[in-house]
Amino acid sequence: MFWTIVLGIGMALLYLIHPWMNVKILQKVIGITLFLEVFYLVGHYVMGWPFPTPIILIQLFVITGVGVALGVFFSRIWPLPPHKGFERIFRTFLIVIPALGFGMGLQVLLQGPHATQAIYLLFALTAWLGSGHFIREGEAETGNLLQRKKELEG
Repeated sequence: MFWTIVLGIGMALLYLIHPWMNVKILQKVIGITLFLEVFYLVGHYVMGWPFPTPIILIQLFVITGVGVALGVFFSRIWPLPPHKGFERIFRTFLIVIPALGFGMGLQVLLQGPHATQAIYLLFALTAWLGSGHFIREGEAETGNLLQRKKELEG
């Protein structure tokens, strides 16, 4: 409970102070959190999972917020390339694999040895979803010009 509050306060300060964290990112965090909460609620009634208590719901919000923030920072350092290819695959591995490790640490920190949610997977998923926030612009324009040139030639 203590670490949930500490991480929640840190996340709130990060979203209030940092210029990269805008309303669009907060909407993404809230949307992902609502999906996860409905997922675990339906899982309780359909699959017999433990009922998500209020502290679990807060932990889901905190994990989602921190994961998306990690993805946004990664996206700012290495923006998403506009075209599909090997760079996107390599970039995905470079965000998801360390995020799984951080997520395992957060899972032990927040829920202890008897976890009821897959916090480490949720953290990696939200980091990956947040990493698509910034896209390289110069290459996108160049790619569009090349595509238009091919269309005119063909």
